[in-house]
Amino acid sequence: MADQGRNKTSAIRDDVIAKEMSGELRANRSTRMEEDRELQPPGEDQPETDRAPGTTLVGGTPPGITPEGVELRSELGRNLGRAVYPADRNAVLKTLHRNNAPDRVVELAQRLPDGEYGNLQAIADALGLGGEERRT
Repeated sequence: MADQGRNKTSAIRDDVIAKEMSGELRANRSTRMEEDRELQPPGEDQPETDRAPGTTLVGGTPPGITPEGVELRSELGRNLGRAVYPADRNAVLKTLHRNNAPDRVVELAQRLPDGEYGNLQAIADALGLGGEERRT
């Protein structure tokens, strides 16, 4: 049997560890007896950081797409999943309704022209959300 990755424990041991740690992970309080072992929160005088001030996106935006376009594509992708493709307009709308997508995402998808879409990028292009410009 080939070993996958560099895991020092087996899959069975991973499951045992996960079961042992589940209480600590779900606890909404400190799980350490010694206060010194707790993670320290950021100081009150430390400013909040934002990589893209004044925008809705945290982080950089690739050339060729707006921060709002990135956010909308992300929401579309989250609510559509991978199993829907290839999909036509009706399949996209059905999937969004079934997954209780936000109204703004459903309204955006209703603007899709009829046709078949092989992936999220094809949908984004059809909706005019833009896409990353590839460097050659």
